[in-house]
Amino acid sequence: MSAQPLENLELQALQQRNHLHQRATELKDKINETREKLDPLRNAREHFSGLAVAAGVIGLIAGYAIGGLFTDD
Repeated sequence: MSAQPLENLELQALQQRNHLHQRATELKDKINETREKLDPLRNAREHFSGLAVAAGVIGLIAGYAIGGLFTDD
């Protein structure tokens, strides 16, 4: 077996390893980005005002509904 095909195979293996390493790094980065995007604490901090308003409105509606059960009109 000559040295040339062996060198070609080694070069091809090196290129494939580098390509796999790059893809693995890309996938890890995408996983980290997705985890950050779906983090409930981070989302709650970013959207706190909207959540507070929604909780307040739900509380008021529930208060009127429960209060309406105990009053006669």
